[in-house]
Amino acid sequence: MMENAWIIPLFPLLSFLFLLLFGKRLKESSAYVGMITTLASLVYSLLVLFERFSSPTFKAEAVWLTIGDVQLTAGFEVNQLNALMLFIVSLVSFLVHTYSKGYMHGDERFPVFYAYLGLFTFAMLGLVLSPNLLQTYFFWELVGVGSFLLIGFYFYKEEAKAAAKKAFIMTRIGDVGLLIGMILLFWQVGSFEYDQIFAAVAAGEVAQGIVTLTAILIFIGAVGKSGQFPLHTWLPDAMEGPTPVSALIHAATMVAAGVYLVASLFPLFHASETALMTVAVIGGFTAIFAASIGLVQKDIKRVLAYSTVSQLGYMMLALGSAGYVAGVFHLMTHAFFKALLFLAAGSVIHAVHTQDIEEMGGLWKKLRVTGPLFLIGTLAISGVPLFSGFFSKDEILVAAWEGGHPILFLLAVVAAFFTAFYMFRLFFMVFTGQPRKEIKNVHESPSLMTLPMIVLGVLAVVAGYVNTPWFGTFLGDWLVEGNEALGHGHMEGPAWIMLVATLVSLAGIFLAYLIYGKRSISRDWLGAPTLYNILYNKYYIDEFYKVSIVYITKGISLFLQFIETFLVEGLVKLVTGIVQSLGRLGSKLQSGQVQTYSAVAFVGLAILVVIYAVTGGYLK
Repeated sequence: MMENAWIIPLFPLLSFLFLLLFGKRLKESSAYVGMITTLASLVYSLLVLFERFSSPTFKAEAVWLTIGDVQLTAGFEVNQLNALMLFIVSLVSFLVHTYSKGYMHGDERFPVFYAYLGLFTFAMLGLVLSPNLLQTYFFWELVGVGSFLLIGFYFYKEEAKAAAKKAFIMTRIGDVGLLIGMILLFWQVGSFEYDQIFAAVAAGEVAQGIVTLTAILIFIGAVGKSGQFPLHTWLPDAMEGPTPVSALIHAATMVAAGVYLVASLFPLFHASETALMTVAVIGGFTAIFAASIGLVQKDIKRVLAYSTVSQLGYMMLALGSAGYVAGVFHLMTHAFFKALLFLAAGSVIHAVHTQDIEEMGGLWKKLRVTGPLFLIGTLAISGVPLFSGFFSKDEILVAAWEGGHPILFLLAVVAAFFTAFYMFRLFFMVFTGQPRKEIKNVHESPSLMTLPMIVLGVLAVVAGYVNTPWFGTFLGDWLVEGNEALGHGHMEGPAWIMLVATLVSLAGIFLAYLIYGKRSISRDWLGAPTLYNILYNKYYIDEFYKVSIVYITKGISLFLQFIETFLVEGLVKLVTGIVQSLGRLGSKLQSGQVQTYSAVAFVGLAILVVIYAVTGGYLK
């Protein structure tokens, strides 16, 4: 099966092309095309994953382009990491395709939506299978195009158009770093192939400074895609897209691409302590920074968006602490419980037609399926014992502690407390108490929407058991098998770390219950309104970018426009005006009238005679 893994991305590509041609005729039947093709990718990905458990890495390439002595190749590779990612991406994509059949019902551009989903899924699967940096970059940019189309799907809304442009531009900023890092690596190694790059770095053929520089530049690309500080502001705004898009982008695809990039190039990062520390610091800061913003947000999707930014910071913290397995493990569990939370949030929005949690309440009895499933996702992301997030988050804390980063460990613990608090704040405000606004005709979502959530709910519970000392460390041992550069498998840390993580999560849940469930503590728990405003306005990062980068860029643009309009174009107009005037004058002399020519000749001869007479025939 691995020999034909290249077929997996072709199924959603086929869906995209087919719906472009025949989508208008199929109308809402377009959903079945998308569901069938992504199901085919899922089944094939599952078969490839099972085969990879007992077979070595498979790689197939062909020469794509030859320039002098340089040969550029294209192909695919199946190793432990991308075999797992193929399964995660295709599973979440299939569930989102299924869910969207109910959520997008009645939309005028229904076939277009499914065409965009197919393109996006194709790009992500192609990225996962890429065996070299150049091919990865092609699909990396195609993922950006797909996200632009999906985020701006409601193009008639100014907010959606602005969010799509913002996502596209901010991720391009990071992509510049990735491109420069690729070029530097090619300059040093003479190849874009992962294997050759890792071999050259391991053999010391690349200077340590270049290794650090290229790793950090590549990480900048990951910062843009994964919404790490300071290129994180596009990700919450991406909530302007349809909710299924939020689940797809924020769970296992686009934002996960940045983490996947660092994980796939981990031997390069592992060769530089400075690069690893940079990844860990940015990840740790992002985790607590985004979590603090999520404490006060009122939009149900924006709370989940900042939660995503925070969890991605956790993954980067793990990778930067040399916890390769911890980062990949949390990437997997997060894909399931975050997709569940977004789809459940979509079910809530579908029922009450608002995203403002201040207008919700008392939905537990009305949404009998969505409520328990949302609670499962909330328990998992909060790190409650026996749920998947508990095991992967504990692994990250162990990696940070054992990696010698006590400050980053403390930040991660505080971020875990914040996560448990704001997620249960969200749960209590949406599902408990009395409705704060009268909402009529609240009903549970159709089975096409609830069945994908049930599947994700099961995975949000059981996915963590594949890498824990209690039930077996299969995933960790398998991920690093045969590659010493990836470090150790499952990490065993002090028992008190697990105890602290559990107590912190339970404390966050209990505090949220007292404030928003039992309401025995005032909701004005932050006290000073200034602090609340800072958090609610996201530390005014967008405003800072506007008055600094945006205004400075606009100022430079206006200055250059002035030079272009009044200097360059003015000079050009002056020259062309003079030439045109001389041309018009010459054209008047060349009138074609013999009488005029004779008169001019006579006048000229008369002038010469006068000059001759005055000078006596001598000119000095």
